[in-house]
Amino acid sequence: MHKIFTRIVPAGAVAAGLVFASPASADAAPSKTKGGKATKTVAAEIALGDKRPVKAKASKAKKKVTARATVACSNTTITPDAANLEVVRVTLLCLHNQIRAQAGLPLLKDNTKLRKAAVGHSNDMVAEGYFDHTSLNGDTFVDRILDAGYAKRNDGWTIGENLAWGTGELSTPQAIMNAWMNSAGHKANILKKAYKEVGISVRLGVPTDAGVGATVTADFGAKV
Repeated sequence: MHKIFTRIVPAGAVAAGLVFASPASADAAPSKTKGGKATKTVAAEIALGDKRPVKAKASKAKKKVTARATVACSNTTITPDAANLEVVRVTLLCLHNQIRAQAGLPLLKDNTKLRKAAVGHSNDMVAEGYFDHTSLNGDTFVDRILDAGYAKRNDGWTIGENLAWGTGELSTPQAIMNAWMNSAGHKANILKKAYKEVGISVRLGVPTDAGVGATVTADFGAKV
């Protein structure tokens, strides 16, 4: 049996084949005191920092949107295993940029701090057997990304997160990307013009069975 599951809102059952829940997204502006908390039911998530220069950001964005050549990606149909996880991760990054290039958007740069947050969350979901943007200890995706050192809570930033897991042929990089691009919330994160960087994690095992498939976290960001 091959399965794929992408996170939008909590779902109690996983069926054979391609499975989706209803899409959702959210914006948040953390305050200087606390803030940054996202709801537990939102999945393809977006959050905004509290110091976003409006005019400067608008003019800056216009300069960065340029036509780009097609990005070619290899190894798109390999099944994740212990020997090729880095290849799968690099392929997923390539596929993100292939899609963004086709849309005339700036390409995403690999960011080590976003990747640190993504790795920690993929590991935690598989180890603890849950599938959500909010960890069992209550940390939201905003908390995890900021705690990884990507930005300070009171700085200006925009961040987002996509989650997926799959087994068998539905765990390949292309299958994961197809699932995300067929879900409005995940697609919005992938094609968000403001994002400049991404950190991707591929962890063997899925939240329901650590012995099969792979779990993927993609953390997006930009400091403004």
